[in-house]
Amino acid sequence: MALDLEEQEQLASLKAWWKEQGGNILLVVVAAALAFSGWQGWRWYDMRQAGEASALYESLLKAIEAGDVKGVRDSGGTLAESYPGRLQASMGALAQARFHFDRGDPKSAKAQLQWVIERAPSAEFRDLARLRLAMVLLDEKAYDAALSQLEAAPEASFAAQYAALRGDVLVAKNDAAQAAAAYRAALEKAAQEDPAFVESVRMRLEALGG
Repeated sequence: MALDLEEQEQLASLKAWWKEQGGNILLVVVAAALAFSGWQGWRWYDMRQAGEASALYESLLKAIEAGDVKGVRDSGGTLAESYPGRLQASMGALAQARFHFDRGDPKSAKAQLQWVIERAPSAEFRDLARLRLAMVLLDEKAYDAALSQLEAAPEASFAAQYAALRGDVLVAKNDAAQAAAAYRAALEKAAQEDPAFVESVRMRLEALGG
C-alpha cells in the first residue's frame, strides 16, 4: 500500500535522523555491551580470587591444627603474597601470629601482626592486630612499645579493650594511678562488652584501691 504524503515525510525524517545519529547510537550500544561484559568478567575474577583465598585459608587452618610449621608458613606465605587485599589474608596472619606465639616464637608472631596493621583492608582487623601486638610486647616487658601501640584511636568496639590493656601495662610499670584511670576509662567504654570482661576490669581496679 502506497504511503501517504505525511507518512513519506516521517520516513524521510527518520532516515535522515538515523543517518546523522546512527553511528553515535551504535557506539553507545557497543560501549554498554563492553561495560557489561567487563563487569561480568570482573565479577567472575573476583569470585575466583575469593575461592582461591578461602581454600588457602582452610589449608592454613589445617596446618595450624596439625602443628605443621612448614605447612603454616607455606600456606600463610602464599595467602599473604597472592591475596594481600583479601580478608582471608588478614585472618590468616592473625591465626599465624597466635600459632607462633603459642609455640614460643614471639618474633614471628609480631611480624604477622605488623603485616595486618600495615596491610589489612579492615579497620577492625588493624585494631585487633595492634591490641594483640601490645599483648605480646607486654609479655616481653617492652612496656613503652606496648603503650605506643595502644595510642592509636581504635574503633568503638575496641575502645574498652584498649583502655583495659593500657591499664595492665601501666600496672606492670608500677604506675598505679594512671593504671586506675585507664581501668575506669575501660569501664566507661564497656557498655556493650561481655559482662565477664567488665567484671574482670572492675576487679583489677579494686585491686588498685578503686
